[in-house]
Amino acid sequence: MGLFDKLRRRRRGARAATGDAAADLRYLRQWVAEHHGVEAFVEPKTTVTDVTVVLVAADGQWTRRRAGGDSGARRLSDRLKIPVYDVQKVGYPQRMRDYDARQRVQRKRARLGEFDES
Repeated sequence: MGLFDKLRRRRRGARAATGDAAADLRYLRQWVAEHHGVEAFVEPKTTVTDVTVVLVAADGQWTRRRAGGDSGARRLSDRLKIPVYDVQKVGYPQRMRDYDARQRVQRKRARLGEFDES
């Protein structure tokens, strides 16, 4: 047993314990049911995060959750009855960027409105 083996094992176990795949799937199903025209975009694993999926509605609203690895991400299409795309191949949809831009403007207006009322 190496010097860092115990730490690696503990870190991996802690990460697995905090990831509730069933809760993530329930959340994604609910989100799809509450939004219109939803598509999924699978994001690759990074040094910080596991494989994730971004759900994007027709109006650009979006959410991100863990996808249960590559195989879990691919099963989402069947489970959620929505199209699933690889974000590295197709990129993020323009409507998602437009939604984020609208939200920034609304937050800025809200902050400015707080100062105007005095």
